[in-house]
Amino acid sequence: MQKNIIIEKLKEQGFRITKQRLILLDIILENQCSCCKEIHYKASQVDDGIGTATVYRMMNTLEEIGAINRKKIYQLASPEDDNEGEEHEVKLEDGSILQFTNQDWQSVIRAGLIARGYIKHGDAFSLMGGYAYKG
Repeated sequence: MQKNIIIEKLKEQGFRITKQRLILLDIILENQCSCCKEIHYKASQVDDGIGTATVYRMMNTLEEIGAINRKKIYQLASPEDDNEGEEHEVKLEDGSILQFTNQDWQSVIRAGLIARGYIKHGDAFSLMGGYAYKG
């Protein structure tokens, strides 16, 4: 959904279009953030007055007006990704494609979660579909 359409829908619902809402909207539309914590981190770099509650309220509001589908935003993998021989691909900006086995993909996800501070070494986590990975 385009920014101007979202702004109109917010106005129709009686929301004021504040500077903080515009910052959050830009971050949500321009980035593929995996969670509200990541959105908050990016937003606080622009305006340190934006709190986590503001991010969660904005996400709920955008979901209510149909601007986003949080299930798709947070989706990391599908249940089919647990197939032993299946490969995962990531296309980089330069057009090159990286291929990962399930085990390598798990390591990439784990490293990213650890680097972002979402989990610690040895913590268990689950990808979409309920498959638990332990390390």
